[in-house]
Amino acid sequence: MSSSSQTLPISSDPPSSSTNNNGAWSSALSATPALRSFLTRLTDSTRRAFTRRRPWYELIDRTAFSKPESLTDATSRIRKNFNYFRVNYVTLLFAVIAFSLLAHPFQLLTIVTLLGAWMFLYVFRAADQQVVIGGRTFSDREVLGVLVVATVFVVFLTSVGSLLMSSALIGLGIVCVHGAFRDPEDLFLDEQESLTGAGGLFGSFTGGATSAAVADVMARV
Repeated sequence: MSSSSQTLPISSDPPSSSTNNNGAWSSALSATPALRSFLTRLTDSTRRAFTRRRPWYELIDRTAFSKPESLTDATSRIRKNFNYFRVNYVTLLFAVIAFSLLAHPFQLLTIVTLLGAWMFLYVFRAADQQVVIGGRTFSDREVLGVLVVATVFVVFLTSVGSLLMSSALIGLGIVCVHGAFRDPEDLFLDEQESLTGAGGLFGSFTGGATSAAVADVMARV
């Protein structure tokens, strides 16, 4: 009695959707080293900046407020307070802008969408990764042109620009009024900080965070 051997087909299950998603995210992250470098530098620079933040009780000390004697005195006070409280002032300015955006969800969504388009379609996109929409491949110059036009339209032809401008002016107004009426006589600024002045304002927050992104953008142009 002879028996014939049969080979049973063995089917392998296709990878689950979670595995595919994880692989896609891994590929995306590995293809954008500039994004990881930018986020790391930004986190480190922000952490270092907040170590130079002054105590908030010094900012709101009511005993230190007085009316400036003249416009020159007010200007001098603003300059000295700006050098001393610059990290606090930038935090306050960003807070005013953030609250304004949170109060207008549509404008917030528009800005987030625009920033996301810049980040993932141009700045942090891998050099060998092409943008294909509707079966058409777009070059780097075409992508840049579309993003620039979209940015100009959003900022100058919609309510987003006016909202950002108004909230920034309100924040700057608060900073100037506080700087003019806060007597800086009790504040002691280190010599190194006094030399950096306003030039170190945004450097305290960004540092070298944007160097990789800027280099990548310049290489594409």
